[in-house]
Amino acid sequence: MSQVIILKKKIKKFNKEINIPGDKSLSIRWVLFSSLASGISTSKNLLISEDVLAAINVVKKLGIKVILNKKFCKIYGKGMSGYQYKENMSLNAKNSGTLGRLLLGLIINSTKKIKLIGDASLSKRDFKRVTYPLSKFGVTFKMSKNNGLPLIIKGSKSLKPIKYIEKKGSAQCKSSIIFAGMRTDGKTIIKAKKSRSHTEILCKYLRLPLKVKNKKRFDLIEVSKVKKINPINYDVPSDISSAAFFLALTALSNNSKLLIKNVNINPNRIGIVSIFRKMGIKINFRNKRIYKGEKIADILTSSPENIKPINCPINLNSSAIDEFLVIFLTVAAKADGVSYFKNLSELNQKESPRLKWAEKILKMMGVKTIVTNDSIKIFGNPNLKINKKIVIKNYLKDHRVFMASVIAALSFENKKGWYIYDKDSIKTSFPNFLTIIKRLNSEK
Repeated sequence: MSQVIILKKKIKKFNKEINIPGDKSLSIRWVLFSSLASGISTSKNLLISEDVLAAINVVKKLGIKVILNKKFCKIYGKGMSGYQYKENMSLNAKNSGTLGRLLLGLIINSTKKIKLIGDASLSKRDFKRVTYPLSKFGVTFKMSKNNGLPLIIKGSKSLKPIKYIEKKGSAQCKSSIIFAGMRTDGKTIIKAKKSRSHTEILCKYLRLPLKVKNKKRFDLIEVSKVKKINPINYDVPSDISSAAFFLALTALSNNSKLLIKNVNINPNRIGIVSIFRKMGIKINFRNKRIYKGEKIADILTSSPENIKPINCPINLNSSAIDEFLVIFLTVAAKADGVSYFKNLSELNQKESPRLKWAEKILKMMGVKTIVTNDSIKIFGNPNLKINKKIVIKNYLKDHRVFMASVIAALSFENKKGWYIYDKDSIKTSFPNFLTIIKRLNSEK
């Protein structure tokens, strides 16, 4: 039977300092870049989750030596031509959309057929957003009927550079094209809607032939063929997407204060901070610094007296896309008025249809909503009381559904209990999530 956690009591007030595991997006990118580097790369604070382990297993299958222990990870890169391709080899991205989509850009130089597979959740997600632009390089794909996984890719030795307009604000799509451009003679040009910029930042730090012109609504990216990548020694900053759960918990706890150390505050990742500030929640960045191109800070937050509703600006969507579920189930549910979020069709392209799950869970909580295919209005209630059994299950084991539900359960007392299933889902991104929760709820 699936593991279940039962919560009935609101979390106690706290005043603590915590450390969050390494950023998942950066951890996966470090693995991929290091596998192409010429020499040995070492990482500390690498996120040891199922998604990152999947990335490590993929590069090992491609012939790259990896040593992993609790203190560090070493990757013995063999250079840009170091991957060993075998006919009909199968690569498993497990639950990771980042790994699956970026990997396709990396292996476009294989003239042998390679099968990409994933778990049940990833297999349902849209891969046409990357296979369509990658096919323009001269790559052929055999797709499943739903444009998901499994798929078969056959690359080419005579790849052509492309010009592409990326309209979804998908960092995964943009990064996949960048990786493909790194293997292609000539100049690949991408006009990309604003999204996470970790790939570009690492390219700039490594002095690779990539140029970015930042415009108001989009980025213009030029990438040329990469001959060599130097080894990358990297101390991975903490993940803002994981920190988000504890920012929300502090906002809904009584007289509480929290300091989260060494968090990645990349401007394309901190939409949740802007949203929370607009809702009257105090969040301060301390000890701000730059680490290998990424902005890092300690984040200090405390419980507000009241929470204001928000008409969320759509320009914050891409920088808060992974955090919306916890925003909906916590601060928006308790806000003093109606909050409105729109242009969010991407939420239903995640590990589970998160907009639909938000509507379902909020209804169970007794919070009124009006939902369309890409928007949600949440009628917040500062005096929300829950007194009925709430069961969260069958959500495709989406780690963010589990964690957002736990934060909601600890924020809204419910004597009848929250029964939240599939707690092992957190292994994909945040294995020690519940350990940190227990620490916050303890007297020490």
